[in-house]
Amino acid sequence: MHATLRTFASLKSAAAVRREVLASLVVFLVALPLCVGVAVASGVPAELGLITGIVGGLVVGALPGSSLQVSGPAAGLTVLVYEAVQQFGLGALGALVLAAGLVQLALGALGFGRWFRAISVAVVQGMLTGIGLVLLLGQLYTMAGRKAPGSGPAKIAGLPGLLSAVATDRAALTAFAVGAGTIAVLVLWKRLPAKVRVVPAPLAAVALATAVTVAAGLDVAHVEVQGLADAVRPPGLDDLGALGSVAALGTVLAFALIASAESLFSAAAVDRMHDGPRTDYDKELMAQGVGNTVCGALGALPMTAVIVRSSANVQAGARTSLSRILHGLWLLLFAVLLPAAIGVIPLAALAGVLVHAGCKLVPVKELGPLWREHRGEAVVLGVTAVAIVATNMFEGVVLGLLLAVVKTAWETSHAHVATRELTGGRLVVTVTGNATFLRLPKILETLESLPKDKPIELDLTGLRHLDHACRTALENWAERHHDAGTEPVLLRPMAEKAGIPA
Repeated sequence: MHATLRTFASLKSAAAVRREVLASLVVFLVALPLCVGVAVASGVPAELGLITGIVGGLVVGALPGSSLQVSGPAAGLTVLVYEAVQQFGLGALGALVLAAGLVQLALGALGFGRWFRAISVAVVQGMLTGIGLVLLLGQLYTMAGRKAPGSGPAKIAGLPGLLSAVATDRAALTAFAVGAGTIAVLVLWKRLPAKVRVVPAPLAAVALATAVTVAAGLDVAHVEVQGLADAVRPPGLDDLGALGSVAALGTVLAFALIASAESLFSAAAVDRMHDGPRTDYDKELMAQGVGNTVCGALGALPMTAVIVRSSANVQAGARTSLSRILHGLWLLLFAVLLPAAIGVIPLAALAGVLVHAGCKLVPVKELGPLWREHRGEAVVLGVTAVAIVATNMFEGVVLGLLLAVVKTAWETSHAHVATRELTGGRLVVTVTGNATFLRLPKILETLESLPKDKPIELDLTGLRHLDHACRTALENWAERHHDAGTEPVLLRPMAEKAGIPA
C-alpha cells in the first residue's frame, strides 16, 4: 500500500499519468494473447491465464520490489504446469501454486532473494532452452490440430507422422497453415513501419489469424470459454491433503525455485533497461510469493515476472508501477466485459505464438561464441536442455545445477606436482594449488611413477587447500611407497606452512 501511494505521489502532472496509461495499454495488448496461449498450452482453461495476469497486475504490481517489471503466466512454466495437471489433476493445481507462493514468501523473508543471482547463467540458459524445445515440439502438434505425445522423446519420434498428417489431411493442413501464418506475421512485424508496429506483434498476429479464419469460414478448433467466475477453482481440503506426497512436494519446490529464478533474472535484465530505482530482490521475491499465494487460492496458473511484458513496459515509457497495475485492470475489464472475444481465437494461432516464443528461448546466436570461449558452460547448457527434453523440468534443472557445481569444483581444484632432485639423489616432490578428490587420480599417477629406491620428500606446504580424501591418499602413499631398506618418504604436511604441528 505504501509503495502504491508513493507511486501516485510521484505522478505530478497529467503528462506523467498519460504516459503511464499509454504504457499500460501496450503491456495489456502484449499480455492478452500470451495469458490465453500459456493457459491453453498448459492444459487448463484460458481464463486461468487471464486470472494470473490480473493478479500479476493488480496485486504484485502494487507491491514493492521491482517497479517496472510485469508479472503473469509465463511460457517458462508451461511444461511443468502441464505435467502437474496431468499427474495431480486440475483441482490440485491451486494447492500446488499456493504452497509454492508460501515457499517464495519464506525465502524472501529469510533474505534468499539475492542468492538466486548466484545460480549459474549456463543452467538458466539451459533451462530456457529446454523449455523452448519442449514448447516448440508440443505446440507443433497443436498447430496441426493433433494431440501431442506425453514425453519429449515421443514428441521427437512422432514428428515424421505429424508431417505426414499435415501433408495428407486437409483439416490438419488448414490448421497448420493458420499457425504458420501467425508465425510469419510475428517474424515480419518488426520490419514494418514504426506507425504499424504501435500494435504489439502477438496481438496483431492473433487478430489477423482470427479475422482470416472467420472471413474464410475455416473449420479449425477455437479456444473454449467458460467465463471468469466459473474458472475460479479454490483448492479444497482433498487438494491440500495431496501436498503430503513426495511427488507433490517436488512439484511445489520446482514451481517455487524456477519461478523465483526466472523472476529475479528478469529483474536484473529490466534494471539494465532503465535508470530508475533498482530492484530489491528480497522484496520482489516476497511480492512474487504473495502473487502466487493469491493465484493458488483462486486455482489459477503460477506466475513469474516476464521479460517480454517487462521490456514492453519499459520501452513504452513507463516510469512507475502504475502502468503494470493498470494493465491488470484492463485484463480484468476485458475478461468480464468481452469473454466471448476469447472464444473466436483459433488454437492454431495461439500455438503459433508459442512456437515463436519457444524458438526465441533457444539462444542460437550465442551457442557458437559460447562453445569457442567457454566450452564448459556450453556443455552445462546443452546437458540441462537435453535432460529437460528427455525427462522433465525439475530433473533437468537439478542435473544442470549438479553439473555446474562439479564443473566449478573441477576448474578451481588445480593441483601442480613438481619434482626436483637434490645432491645425493634425494627427490623433492612439491604439490601446490588446490588438492581435491577430483585431481587425486592425476596426483597419484605422478607419485606412483617415482622410483621406490630413492629417498623422497613430499612437500605439501604450498597447497592452498587439501581435502580429506587427498590427505588420506597421500599419507597412505607415503607410508607404502619406499622399498625395504630405503628411507621412508618424508612428508611435510600443509599445516607446517603456518607453523602448526601436523
